[in-house]
Amino acid sequence: MPKRLTLTFDNGPWLGATETVLAFLAERKFLATFFMVGARLDDPNARALAERAMSEGHWIGNHTLTHGAPLGGEEGASRFADEIGLAQQKLGTLAHPRKFFRPNGGGALGTHLLCPEAVEYLAQNGFTVVTWTSAPGDWQPPHRHWMERALADLARDDWTVLVLHDRFIAPQIDVLARFCDEARSMGVEFVQDFPKSCLPIENGIVREATEKISTFA
Repeated sequence: MPKRLTLTFDNGPWLGATETVLAFLAERKFLATFFMVGARLDDPNARALAERAMSEGHWIGNHTLTHGAPLGGEEGASRFADEIGLAQQKLGTLAHPRKFFRPNGGGALGTHLLCPEAVEYLAQNGFTVVTWTSAPGDWQPPHRHWMERALADLARDDWTVLVLHDRFIAPQIDVLARFCDEARSMGVEFVQDFPKSCLPIENGIVREATEKISTFA
């Protein structure tokens, strides 16, 4: 079986950036998932970008309401319902039926991502939590160096779930193009779905992998 790669883009939609990413994906005929910050959808122009993404076949997931402090800290227990629930309300009909949610936390997996109360909320409300295998740091200067790290992760894993960000990738779409060309040359298959190992909560069912993102276990 060939290696697989799932493209995901976080923190949008961003006017002037998400359009560039969507154009690239359309040109390459790639389908991705955009994990969107709920508060950003209050801007009608940003919401129009989200609607465009969905109409072009991309999946839309919840990436919290404000992208504030991770929900695994002390304040998480007082914020989780708003950060998850209100964000989902703002997504509305844009949200994928599987109710994808990705916690924020600086690109690192760990118990800082979700408090036990958030895990319980996600389970009771039938969410699917989506993590990742590669967050190569496209937001870190010098920005263009993320490609080397992403290729190393791609070589390491059978199925890579890559975290990129509309805002930082748009100015370096040429780097994304080179990365995708390299992936193709490695025989990698571009897919839209996620491996079970990246779904610690799936359709409300809490799996053992949840211990990697919360003290809930």
